[in-house]
Amino acid sequence: MTATAPPQGSFLATGRGRVTLALLCAVTFLDVVDGSIVNVALPTIRTHLGFSVQNLQWVVSGYLVTYGGFLLLGGRAGDLLGRRRLLIAGTALFAASSLACGLADSQGLLVGARLAQGFGAAMMSPAALSILTTTFQNSDRHKALGVWAGISGLAAAVGVFFGGLLTQDLGWRWVFFVNLPLCALVLVGAIRILKADRGRSVPGGFDAVGAVLVTAGMLLLIFTLVKAPDEGWGAGRTIGGLAASAVLMAAFVVNEQRRAHPLVPMSIFRIKGLAAADATQVIAWAGFYSMFFFVTLYMQDVLGYSQLRTGLSYLPVTVGIGFGSTVATKMFVRTGTRPVIVSGALIAAGGIFWLSRIPVDGTYLGDLLAPLVLMGAGLGLLYAGVQTAANAGVPEEQAGLAAALITTSFQLGSALGLAVFSGIATSRTSRLLAAHTPPSEALTAGFQRALLVSALCLLAAGAIGLRASNTRGEPAALPESRHGLEPSYDPA
Repeated sequence: MTATAPPQGSFLATGRGRVTLALLCAVTFLDVVDGSIVNVALPTIRTHLGFSVQNLQWVVSGYLVTYGGFLLLGGRAGDLLGRRRLLIAGTALFAASSLACGLADSQGLLVGARLAQGFGAAMMSPAALSILTTTFQNSDRHKALGVWAGISGLAAAVGVFFGGLLTQDLGWRWVFFVNLPLCALVLVGAIRILKADRGRSVPGGFDAVGAVLVTAGMLLLIFTLVKAPDEGWGAGRTIGGLAASAVLMAAFVVNEQRRAHPLVPMSIFRIKGLAAADATQVIAWAGFYSMFFFVTLYMQDVLGYSQLRTGLSYLPVTVGIGFGSTVATKMFVRTGTRPVIVSGALIAAGGIFWLSRIPVDGTYLGDLLAPLVLMGAGLGLLYAGVQTAANAGVPEEQAGLAAALITTSFQLGSALGLAVFSGIATSRTSRLLAAHTPPSEALTAGFQRALLVSALCLLAAGAIGLRASNTRGEPAALPESRHGLEPSYDPA
């Protein structure tokens, strides 16, 4: 059976439409939650498998490196080979690697399985998002993207909660085993509900050179950012990695401009506001991701919270995210996406700035609850707005590429924020410790400095968001031609 919209009326209002949306949202939930659910379990994993502090980071970073590195290739492959086909393949790989993670009895096997998980997610996420944007139309599309964005934001907070719950009650292996039933549901749903698509043949053949260049460039860039806090920003490896990544990406751009049928047509960037939406995502998630990281450390290392209590502390954040994404879907039709993005950035910046005032002897009710919920509301608004703006005006045959670009922005921003802001926090803490400041005070001061810069990041994201498209409805787009892409709408 196929999930096709009826010629008239709202597909989202039908039972099949709602099931389709739930299925696609389950994909983004899986991909995002797996980046955060492991964090709380890291101390236990380190004890059981004998990781050093330095190598332990690869349990998290390995997933981020391959997820971010293969996204552009995965997104374009979905356009060319078939999105449902790629979603099924990616989910199967994700499930198999999750099982391998849970059964791992050595450091190498766990890290290797996490690398494979990231590759599976890089196939799943852009395929699911592009299926969503091509299945739902008009106001349905805005509502669906709002729900997608809300689920993505919720997953980051829910991951921390379930990570603490599962690790404390069942053991660290269950943070991976829990993926299996959801993967099974996605596989069955994709086969039975989603419309089969054969992709699009390319007369000039697959752009293998472009695929190698962009994948190598992205892998090296994210790998270098992940390692930068340990190596040092002035270290030869860091500078060399960034320079080599820049060379690879420049070579990729040159290759794409010379090919008649490139892997990533540069014409997609002619869609006004798309690049601004992607840039907004990079800067915003640099602030958001590092905020979750530092507040979690503050709860555990300064306030002495257990893993479970830390996870429970993020539950109210999900309320804020859900509220923000729900409001965003109602505001799109009235105001367009741009005001939603900017207001979300400002609200989130206010919440994170409030968090930057956390004291050494802070309390959850007095110092964390309100700013976390405020930040969550801003996150819901901003993320829903950016996702919708980044997919506005994109022709169907490039929907997978557009989905990959906005998801790559999420991953790149997360890696960039953690690399830069952890350096800021560590530098501040180290100076205070050298001056014989008590450890808890030194740690808190480092977190305060990093959170302040995170708030400034959100302000910068709001400024960039002023250049994003301001779509209020489904924009029309002409099919891609050999000479370029000319969208037939005015994004205001």
